[in-house]
Amino acid sequence: MQTNQLLALFCGTLLVLGLIAFFLGRAKAAKVRAGGASMYAQPDQYAWFSVLSTAGPAIAVGVVGALAMLLLGTAISPLYLLAASLVVGCAGLAAGIRLVRPDFHARQAIERVIRFFLAGAALISIFTTFGILISIVGEAIRFFQMQSFWDFITGTTWNPGASFLAAAGRAEEGASAAQFGSVPLFAGTFMITAIAMLVAIPVGLLSAIYMAEFAPARVRTLAKPVLEVLAGIPTVVYGFFAAITVAPFIVDVAGFFGLEASFNNALAPGVVMGIMIIPFISSLSDDVINSVPDSMRQGSLALGMTKAETIRDVVVPAALPGIISASLLAVSRALGETMIVVMAAGMRPNLTANPLEDMTTVTVRIVAALTGDQEFASAETLSAFALGLVLFVVTLSLNLVSVIMIRRFREKYRINNL
Repeated sequence: MQTNQLLALFCGTLLVLGLIAFFLGRAKAAKVRAGGASMYAQPDQYAWFSVLSTAGPAIAVGVVGALAMLLLGTAISPLYLLAASLVVGCAGLAAGIRLVRPDFHARQAIERVIRFFLAGAALISIFTTFGILISIVGEAIRFFQMQSFWDFITGTTWNPGASFLAAAGRAEEGASAAQFGSVPLFAGTFMITAIAMLVAIPVGLLSAIYMAEFAPARVRTLAKPVLEVLAGIPTVVYGFFAAITVAPFIVDVAGFFGLEASFNNALAPGVVMGIMIIPFISSLSDDVINSVPDSMRQGSLALGMTKAETIRDVVVPAALPGIISASLLAVSRALGETMIVVMAAGMRPNLTANPLEDMTTVTVRIVAALTGDQEFASAETLSAFALGLVLFVVTLSLNLVSVIMIRRFREKYRINNL
């Protein structure tokens, strides 16, 4: 029997057992209650507890067995695993029905189970972070065994050169040595991200202030969904827009002022990326500003401050932690963007401070290193993991700095309002 058939059989049998547990638990609870006993929960709550005691252990056994086969390589017959899960489910059903009695707090038991699942959901992000680290660090260490970590961090030239041929044993005599200096890649990443933030933060924050404080309800109802549509446009469409419309426009404007600009330049993807992430800042900032209590606005206006002064000195400072969080979410989105950069900025690692020249980003080089027919053991391919690890550390550092800033601002804001 195939695995998908066993999975379908398991789900169907577990559904039947759950229905049996529900009706038996409710019937027993109703019978005990009809006998005049005072119970701590309603019959339906006892019924749902019976379902949880049936399905929970069965699913747990199945998940543990599947993980043991996938991660540890344990040889377990799927049929035996199915039988064990269903046997445990039947045992749980019997235990759940047995616990349907007046002195058992079924409601509290259900709430404990719910808290357990909520805690598990909260831990998923932590486990995911560690999983990402584990998957990257091992291959990054292999790369740093081939190349100097210091040269990777401080080098100003990214030229894989003969790394692929060397890994395949076909390097020609006199061929240029591979160079993996990541500074041009991170410089391009930060420059394009900075341009995007210079576009997104002012426009997004000012639009959020307008919609939250000045716009009539009719205008807000129409404008906010239209603005949020920008977040649903595919990035490849933004890439076409940047390459076909914005980049030539920038070249024409630069030529008008006597400046030389490349059709592949950093300014075009930066501007278009800023437009793309405006909804992230605008929508979240709008929600945060609307959450500021009206009593603070009314108190400020009662003291003689104008509406503009109230927004500047009261509303925005109160909402600043949320605004910072929204801006950092936008920064993370900009750091990970690839398609717009490929189509409008090019793929040449170019260390320059001129946004009118072509350059590339870390994510573009990661994609380039992991696609094609390169040997996986080559330094060029493994460099993708090193770049990913450094980018992960940079993003994590930005998040830690933002958390510290938000906490300090909240403490200062509380002190000033005492």
